[in-house]
Amino acid sequence: MRISDVIEAFIKDLLKNENEYIDIQRNELAEYFKCVPSQINYVISTRFNPEQGYYVESRRGGGGYIRIRKINTTRDDYLMNLIKSIDQKVTSHETDIYISTMLSEGYITKEEAKLLKVATSDKVLIVPQEYKDALRANLFKNMIINLIDND
Repeated sequence: MRISDVIEAFIKDLLKNENEYIDIQRNELAEYFKCVPSQINYVISTRFNPEQGYYVESRRGGGGYIRIRKINTTRDDYLMNLIKSIDQKVTSHETDIYISTMLSEGYITKEEAKLLKVATSDKVLIVPQEYKDALRANLFKNMIINLIDND
């Protein structure tokens, strides 16, 4: 496991044990994991953002902290917010992150994740490179729309 994965898992475990949010000290966490503070920043900015279901706020200064709050939403609300957050172009790597988050949060099944991943891969999108990310974004958004409960 990479250090980023270990830090992410540690923070998620802390969140599971708390009701609403956690406050962490960046320097203390960096010291605990024997890494540079920027590594903590990287993990928080790439793995704890609204698209992944988290709200992060920070307070600088001597008593500063980083507060991470899990956003509690329904599956359909989450999927609608995800659709809104996807730009007109999205890379294969970005869709993989979205899919991984949806799967880990229980918003999609393993089978749905596999289908989403295959349908948005570069191997399937056989168009010139300059059109792939726009096509992928449209395809991904439409697939997610079809996952929303329309009862």
